[in-house]
Amino acid sequence: MSEFPFGFGMPDPNDPDKKKDPNAQGGPENPFDQLGQMLSQLGQMLSQTGSSAGPVNYDLAKQIAVQKLAGQVGFAPSTSGTAVDDAVHLAEMWLDPVTTLPAGATVTRAWTPRDWVEHTLPTWQRLCDPVARRMSGAWVDALPDEARQQAGPLLAMVGQMGGMAFGSQLGNALAQLASEVLTSTDIGLPLGPANTAALVPANIEEFTKGLERPSSEVMVFLAAREAAHQRLFAHVPWLRQRLLATVEEFANGIKVDTTALQELASQVDPANPETIEKAMQSGMLEPQATPEQKAALARLETLLALVEGWVDIVVGEAVTDRLPGADALRETLRRRRASGGPAEQTFATLVGLELRPRKLRAAAALWRLVTDQHGIETRDGLWGHPDLMPTADDLDDPMDFAERLGTKSDVDDMIAKLEQTPDATDKGDNSDKDDDKS
Repeated sequence: MSEFPFGFGMPDPNDPDKKKDPNAQGGPENPFDQLGQMLSQLGQMLSQTGSSAGPVNYDLAKQIAVQKLAGQVGFAPSTSGTAVDDAVHLAEMWLDPVTTLPAGATVTRAWTPRDWVEHTLPTWQRLCDPVARRMSGAWVDALPDEARQQAGPLLAMVGQMGGMAFGSQLGNALAQLASEVLTSTDIGLPLGPANTAALVPANIEEFTKGLERPSSEVMVFLAAREAAHQRLFAHVPWLRQRLLATVEEFANGIKVDTTALQELASQVDPANPETIEKAMQSGMLEPQATPEQKAALARLETLLALVEGWVDIVVGEAVTDRLPGADALRETLRRRRASGGPAEQTFATLVGLELRPRKLRAAAALWRLVTDQHGIETRDGLWGHPDLMPTADDLDDPMDFAERLGTKSDVDDMIAKLEQTPDATDKGDNSDKDDDKS
């Protein structure tokens, strides 16, 4: 093993460049001087990529995403906006009889792919910051005391380079997503502004090609899915924060391999920006998975599956008898998710989560069973408290879960008891605050 950590070893005495150096003193060069030289050379390039006060360079992310989307054809806002308004209005009327949750969207919007980037970036910031901040801090913590003392103010530049790496990764991922997502909730998360039902007509038009269904039918079906998501996110107050808090739990479990800096030093040529871009795309900055992370991701995966399964069942009840191609559209979207589309790949890249289609289908089967045996009031009442929600084990045995449920009044009694428990109702909303205090 090298005497010097992170890839900085003794200089080669046979190096002809060193022999020609008239200033060479003959002794071994301090490895941290090499670190300083490398980071100094990076300074000018980093200063041209935009500023960012946090662990991710969001200026760079937005710049990359917008540039990649620049060549895409837009649409006529007035025509598409009217179609979206009409589709959402019709979908809301169809949803009213099949769920106890009232309409959640007070605003409807027709977005271009660029609009999608701009309006979802604040939520991506909340999702990515905990992961990036934890990784950035872990890099510093992984440095030995000697390295931290000698690097000193240069650590800020290391953080800036990390922010640029995350920003580049995020920008490319957002551009890919923006060119294919159909609605603001297409990946099951509340990415857009609250109470806003947003569809992306340009992408929906592309999605409709080859489906052999009228474009108006596809628009209404997707509007129903968007409206159903908005009902959940608007009227289940703990849901949005629980999703974000679980991402933060994942971030708190991050462990960084101390060889990351060694790989960084060996793969990056400060004089060649292409090597930096290649390093960013190589995955060398990704953290190691830990048991704590896997547990948090399992909880997040289960909750997202429950959201998607509920939407699938509710929308199916609302539109199946009204849209001739509803069943085919439902299956098309399931296969789109199962094929490992851009949503799953992007979320796996940014957060480390992969949505498994098996759980999505299992969640839909569970909600179907609960609806058939107990009715929509009992089914929707389970969203009243996070502790009433089905678990991953329940998804594997939905019949047992359905048999344990009682009537609507039994669910109400369980919620009342849970709310009487000290801090029980704040468990989902304040878990991230508790993490900050620890």
